[in-house]
Amino acid sequence: MFFELGRAACGNFEQAISHEWLVTNGIGGFACGTVAETNTRRYHGLLMAALSPPTGRVLLVSKLDVAACYLKRRYDLFSNVFADGTIAPKGFTLLESFRLDQGLPVWRYAIADALIEKRVVMQPGSNTTLATIEILRASAGISFDLTPLCAYRDYHGLEQGELAPAIHQIQGGFEVIAFPGAKVYRVVCDRGEYIPGFFWYRYFKYRQETQRGLDDTEDLFRPGMFHLTLAEGEKATVLLTGDVSAAEDYDRVARQIQSKRQHWLQALPDDVPEWIEQLALAAEQFIVDRRSGRDSAGKTVIAGYPWFTDWGRDTMIALPGLTLALGHFAIAADILRTFAGYVSAGMIPNRFPDQGGDPEYNTVDATLWFIHALDRYTHESGDAALAAELFPVLVDIIAWHRRGSRYGIRVDSEDGLLTAGETGMQLTWMDAKVDDWVVTPRSGKCVEINALWYNALSVMEGLAAQVGREDLAEDYRHSAQRVKSSFRRFWNADRQCLYDVIHGEQGELHGDGRLYDGRLRPNQLLAVSLPHSPLSEAQQRAVVDLCARELLTSYGLRSLADSDPGYVLQYQGDRKMRDGAYHQGTVWAWLIGPFVDAHYRVYRDREKALSFLEPFRQHLNEGCLGQIAEIFDAIPPFLPRGCFAQAWSVAEVLRVWLTLARQDRT
Repeated sequence: MFFELGRAACGNFEQAISHEWLVTNGIGGFACGTVAETNTRRYHGLLMAALSPPTGRVLLVSKLDVAACYLKRRYDLFSNVFADGTIAPKGFTLLESFRLDQGLPVWRYAIADALIEKRVVMQPGSNTTLATIEILRASAGISFDLTPLCAYRDYHGLEQGELAPAIHQIQGGFEVIAFPGAKVYRVVCDRGEYIPGFFWYRYFKYRQETQRGLDDTEDLFRPGMFHLTLAEGEKATVLLTGDVSAAEDYDRVARQIQSKRQHWLQALPDDVPEWIEQLALAAEQFIVDRRSGRDSAGKTVIAGYPWFTDWGRDTMIALPGLTLALGHFAIAADILRTFAGYVSAGMIPNRFPDQGGDPEYNTVDATLWFIHALDRYTHESGDAALAAELFPVLVDIIAWHRRGSRYGIRVDSEDGLLTAGETGMQLTWMDAKVDDWVVTPRSGKCVEINALWYNALSVMEGLAAQVGREDLAEDYRHSAQRVKSSFRRFWNADRQCLYDVIHGEQGELHGDGRLYDGRLRPNQLLAVSLPHSPLSEAQQRAVVDLCARELLTSYGLRSLADSDPGYVLQYQGDRKMRDGAYHQGTVWAWLIGPFVDAHYRVYRDREKALSFLEPFRQHLNEGCLGQIAEIFDAIPPFLPRGCFAQAWSVAEVLRVWLTLARQDRT
């Protein structure tokens, strides 16, 4: 069975901590951890609340350690790692199985002849986690001590035992006021007795932070504990919440989640395989509310768990797979309207800061992806009204790009191509930067940016005609033709592929006195995969063949060919080492989407195109179960790295699979 681990994996500590789980609440909050119930990241926790949805994330409750007493023997059903390397206790040895039930985590612990099941859910729209303990099998009663380990800190930070929180006993549990002005949160249990007793637990070690070269120890406080006894068939629920309106009934929340997920999956074909259904469930976890102080909330996309918020580029690349492929056109329209409301100087935001404040606009491609996403929305939904509604915004976007916007983004009057870049800025999706070091400087005319620019002008030509603006349609048609003609400058006849950047700051000097960057990167695939391609059929095939030969791996495409002197084998080490590898060979899963699109466009072989997605089916049982990681090492075994759940990774695999699967139904 997919998404299920047995004794062999659960009882092996290294395997049990390498598998992770994730649940979300639709407003940016989440809970996540390892199968072993050992936190290995600062981002692991049972209640990571989003106080300013979808940002303002704060860790409130890190763990709920469960100890059982059965037939006069104590069993610790949890594990911790401490700064000296000690693993204590070793509850993972009692873990009989772990599985996902409709995307939700379920643990089963076997002690003597008893079987105990634990489940974790989050209430949709609320900073609320519910954990249940149920006795599935037992010959006598089982008593439990439930120990919540708490904090109050930014999700990027670490608790260092310096708080002096006020703990107030309430019916069934306690409330925590970490400091004056802090969000009040509470923990209650629907059975048994709450026993007050404040205590600090010191020096929890987070292995993943060690590997990332970051501070790796944390202190957590226990406000008290719960003691209760359950018989076979009985269940207890622990509520962890920062919302006064939280639902305290687990079954009610479970029914709410089930209904929501049935609606989410309704557009899937009846014969869809289990792994694609799970990917669709994974897709929903990235769709969240963005609240900006107004009465209504707009929808947006979390770029990746556990540490990203909503990024414009990621949102627009992921939107077709997360929403359109699943028939959720209203959500897609809401996301597009949300970002249209933030357009400034012809640009949508690159990202929204974690702690609020003005959005950041340092991106040259996010807005072009926005136009592409709107075009795909119109194509898939058949609704032309949204494009007509946003048409004035789109006209303004094109005008700003022509006359010049931030960071040197402008059309070069000489050839109609889009150029961009300023010293110290990273504007494309290859945006790694360490302090003042821009790892992949790509100032100039980038190949994928101009493929997107050509696509945008072609889309605008069609939209202008639809709204009766033939004058603009002719204008955009002329501009698109000029870009297509000038795009020939990207063609590298010697290697039969496309230059990555022309007229930039790096590369070989050509006869026109300009520099041409010929490093082999996957960005050129967009000149084939986008709906409007500036390349001939022969050029398209040459690009696909070269990328397949030099860049393709089981889990996506390398960001740089292994023949390049700057190629890096693995994504590991401290921040400088990791960011130095980020786009220098590291495999990106989202690029499998453009590759499969391009391959199918060139070869029209549906089964072969689908076969490139097969490794992702297997990957869903690795790393964070049911999700697709952000990146992978550039060499076998292509270990997953970065965010354990990435929106555009999930979206692109889901989109191309469903698109190709539906080919024989049309």
